[in-house]
Amino acid sequence: MGRGAAHRPRAVKTTSLEFDFVVAGGGLAGLGAALAASRHGLKTVLIQDRSVLGGNASSEIKMHVVGADCHGCRPGARETGIIEELRLEDAFRNPGRCYSLWDLLLYEKAVAEPNLTLLLDTACTGCVVEELADDRKYIRRIHAIRTSTEEQFEIGARFFADCTGDGALGAAAGAEFMRGREGRNTFGESLAPEKGDEKTLGSSILLTGRLGEAPQTFRPPPWIRKFQRKDFQHRPIRSYEYGYWWFEWGGQLDTIADSPTVIRHELLRIALGVWDYVKNSGDHPEAANWTLDWVGSLPGKRESRRFRGRHVLTEQDVMSGRLFADTVAYGGWWIDLHPPLGIDAPEEPPCQQVHFPHLFTIPLGCLVSQNIQNLFFAGRNISATHLAFASTRVMATCAVIGQGVGAAAVLAVRRRLAPAQLASNPDALRDIRQLLLKDDAFLPGVLNEDPLDLACGARVSADSGDAAPVLSGQTRSVHGEGGVRPERTVPGVHRWLSEALPATLTLEWDAPQTFREVRLVFDTGLHRELTFTLCDAVARRLIWGQAQPETVRDYVIEACVGGTWMPLCEVTGNFLRQRVHRFPADVTAGALRVRVLATNGDPKARICELRVYA
Repeated sequence: MGRGAAHRPRAVKTTSLEFDFVVAGGGLAGLGAALAASRHGLKTVLIQDRSVLGGNASSEIKMHVVGADCHGCRPGARETGIIEELRLEDAFRNPGRCYSLWDLLLYEKAVAEPNLTLLLDTACTGCVVEELADDRKYIRRIHAIRTSTEEQFEIGARFFADCTGDGALGAAAGAEFMRGREGRNTFGESLAPEKGDEKTLGSSILLTGRLGEAPQTFRPPPWIRKFQRKDFQHRPIRSYEYGYWWFEWGGQLDTIADSPTVIRHELLRIALGVWDYVKNSGDHPEAANWTLDWVGSLPGKRESRRFRGRHVLTEQDVMSGRLFADTVAYGGWWIDLHPPLGIDAPEEPPCQQVHFPHLFTIPLGCLVSQNIQNLFFAGRNISATHLAFASTRVMATCAVIGQGVGAAAVLAVRRRLAPAQLASNPDALRDIRQLLLKDDAFLPGVLNEDPLDLACGARVSADSGDAAPVLSGQTRSVHGEGGVRPERTVPGVHRWLSEALPATLTLEWDAPQTFREVRLVFDTGLHRELTFTLCDAVARRLIWGQAQPETVRDYVIEACVGGTWMPLCEVTGNFLRQRVHRFPADVTAGALRVRVLATNGDPKARICELRVYA
């Protein structure tokens, strides 16, 4: 028999890359940051250690995205900007509520951007840090590895954002961070325990069920947990298609070091044990025809590190609805506390939700490192106490924080300022906020004051309805329990509402204006909840599988050139809230109009904002 040829081990290939902005972590915070930055010209890389984007919202974990509207309990508080774009598109394109289609939508958005490089299955393993004066540091480049291609990366950039949840990049760079629950006197928080500890919120593994036409048996593996009815006195089992967020455990352990071994195994024992109770205890005979369809293999983690920024968000900031001078995002989810032992604390409710009347803002100072010169962070790892984090941690809030960080990175590059300098520079902060509003983000108390918006100098009219609200500088109604403090808003409905269809909205200038871009913001029913979910109880509250009925569907944009109305573009089948129309050449006109021909079901035209740019 012949001998096989000898082979040397294949050398790991090293690739060096340079970018303006590195985003580590591909959850909704990281995706929001990367899209916001790359869409405004920054050469950006998004590094994700999984095969899909979305983090806890992905098919690997399947947690639905919630935010400031508190499952619809705060009408009008739903997040807009990039996260609204994703929700609207998924609602229209994914009628069957398929998680793979949601994964693919997030992937599609990333690969569609020419300035964005996506590195999936790639993990940050370290970084090169330069020591500066005053114990500050500066990240020069990071190390990353993709084992599937036997390739490592050396990635340099001017600015970095840690959106990894666990704070892997920041920790490697030596960024200061907090962990666990602060004591009552640390920040003067009334809801904090008397003494601080290292305990956190736990993690969950979800499962889904499928209804069959005949009884379905479940034969559990021998290593599962066994439960009885008394274990669920505060944890009702009401459905079988999707459950349950309270499959929670591990907050008494190290949710980073213990997650892939101890915590994951125990969560699998718990999830399968609850299903065994449902199927085999005799307490749920109505579940006879249900069969287990999917069990997660990756824990959905709630809490680990929280970085220390220039400001630490506190219970008082959240409860008072504080308006910061450097606001770049907002929140409104309840302060949502869970027992660290999770399901092993059956005598305690699975959550304690502390309500407050108004939205609160999140400052840039919470999103820039206190001791790393060029590091942003977004997501559940922002600078917040355990109590404030219990509100900011939900994914729609993480998404708008990410978009805020992406906009801040754009201005950091344009103005050649460090993140910490941005937070104390009034001109830069103004530009960040105006950029966010331009991209349909909502910032409580901040109005459109963009000097480049030509619509601000025009007269607005309509053939029916009050047209003035489209130039109010605010694109939603904010009032009552779902809004912000009344003194921080402009009263009114903030949209043009026609009497019938078709309907026309017109801008007129005293002198002809030259422009190339028109931005429209439509009504998409912000008073309703909208989120991709496998939970039937939540899904019944949504309008899904179609466009939101209030949204303008078909319209024409025309310009008055030399006394003649000329068509610039015609749109059919719209379902999005913001539409940006860039024309191939400059247009010089004394007037501009939008003719709304049809909506997606509502009998009246609704436009929240109209902007025009050179």
